[in-house]
Amino acid sequence: MLHTLAPHPKARKNKKRVGRGDGSGHGSFSTRGCKGQNSRAGSKFRPGFEGNQTPLIQRLPQLRGFNNVNKVFFQVVNIADLDGLKSEKVTIDELKKSGLISSTKKRVKILGYGELKKKLHIEAHACSAQAKEAIEKAGGTIELLK
Repeated sequence: MLHTLAPHPKARKNKKRVGRGDGSGHGSFSTRGCKGQNSRAGSKFRPGFEGNQTPLIQRLPQLRGFNNVNKVFFQVVNIADLDGLKSEKVTIDELKKSGLISSTKKRVKILGYGELKKKLHIEAHACSAQAKEAIEKAGGTIELLK
C-alpha cells in the first residue's frame, strides 16, 4: 500500500545537532576538539593554508605554471649557415649530415641572420619573411614541408 511506504531505516541520516547538551553526544566542545585555532568561532582558513608553514604549492615550484601541449618546437638554421653547404638542394637530410640540426624527426625553420650568396633550393617546415626574401634575392627557392 502506498501509505505504508517508507525509506530504509539507514537510508536517511539525522543531522548532527552540535552544542545542544552533553546528552546529545555532541555537547561540551561541540565536535571541535579542545583548544586551538580551529575550536574558536569565526575560524576560517583559505585553501592551502598550513599555519605559517610554507605551503606545499610554494615548496614545489615545478608544479606551477602552464605547459602548452600544442606548442610546436623548431630547430633553427640561419641562412649564413646554409651558405657554407656544398649542394644546391638543401633538404632535412642534408642539414643533418652537415651537423646544422640534431634530428630529422623534428621540424626545421630557416631564419634570416646573415647573407646568402648562392642560389639554393631549400626544403624546410617554416621560414621567416626575412629569410625568404634573402633566398629569393639570391635566386633560390624555398619549399615548405608539412
